[in-house]
Amino acid sequence: MQIIRAKPEDSEALTRIAHAAKRHWGYPEPWIETWRAILTMRPEFIAANVAYCAMEDGSAVGFYLLTIETDGIHLDHLWILPAAMRRGVGRSLFEHAVAQTRNLGFRAITIEADPNAEGFYQRMGAQRVGVNVTEIDGHPRQLPLLLYQLE
Repeated sequence: MQIIRAKPEDSEALTRIAHAAKRHWGYPEPWIETWRAILTMRPEFIAANVAYCAMEDGSAVGFYLLTIETDGIHLDHLWILPAAMRRGVGRSLFEHAVAQTRNLGFRAITIEADPNAEGFYQRMGAQRVGVNVTEIDGHPRQLPLLLYQLE
């Protein structure tokens, strides 16, 4: 596996990865449709931010995207194809994102995680600092807010 800079022309492949990873958690299809815009990696979004993908045999199997906001740097996306999960791809991408964050001069990464991903981020060393409560299809959702402090 190698990690390379994502290019705008990777948008369709990265969108497929994001959708497949979200579906892996068993969310109802109407919810996936509600999240379509959030899970769609537009070429201009990739170009405007720090985006890298994990490649195996010439195909992307995961990616992350960092955004720089007024309150610091955020890990907006980190998605792995279900077939590539539990093989260290997520850990490798997260560690790469930490290195990029350090190179950009930031000392922490803010993460609003899917509830299913909170354990992964905590294993990486992130700490829960709050929660964002949202609603989808009449169901409340609590999205963990995490902070990863760089050493």
